[in-house]
Amino acid sequence: MSLRHAVLGLLSEAPASGYDLLKIFEMSLANVWPATQSQLYGELGKLTDAGLIEVAAEGPRGRKEYRVTEAGLAELRHWIAEVPPNTVPRSDVLLRVFFLGALPADQAVAYLRSLARDAENDLAHLRSLVPHVECQDDNLSVYGRLALEWGLRASELRREWAEWAEEQIRSLNVTPRD
Repeated sequence: MSLRHAVLGLLSEAPASGYDLLKIFEMSLANVWPATQSQLYGELGKLTDAGLIEVAAEGPRGRKEYRVTEAGLAELRHWIAEVPPNTVPRSDVLLRVFFLGALPADQAVAYLRSLARDAENDLAHLRSLVPHVECQDDNLSVYGRLALEWGLRASELRREWAEWAEEQIRSLNVTPRD
């Protein structure tokens, strides 16, 4: 995924200003694809230059409202349907797990506990978003709920796995290096 496609996706739903897009990122996409103000405004310029979006209206103090062009919508559809997602399995977390044997047992267990705690914190954060996700039939609401559910399930799985892994180390009497 790229910031480019996130912006195109949001603008395919409705025209918006850079400020509006930043707020949407903060409220919904930050858990999937965070973006800073400078990144977002830079991308708006690039998308405009590429003809994928255009300024629909200009308001007071130079506030611009952008909308996706036909070329931008075609690019978004192509990316969603035809470009394979990046599924290269790289995980700093799992690489460390693979080498936990280099730590004393208590540190290995502490690492796994921290993974469970982090997953629980993520889960609590995502659960706090549930009441704010609108139950409407527009695309952002429907597919936003699906993405939120994925996050909830993935966080729950990470927490359960970390607890299970800790128990495996304890029950098997695995003795990492001291």
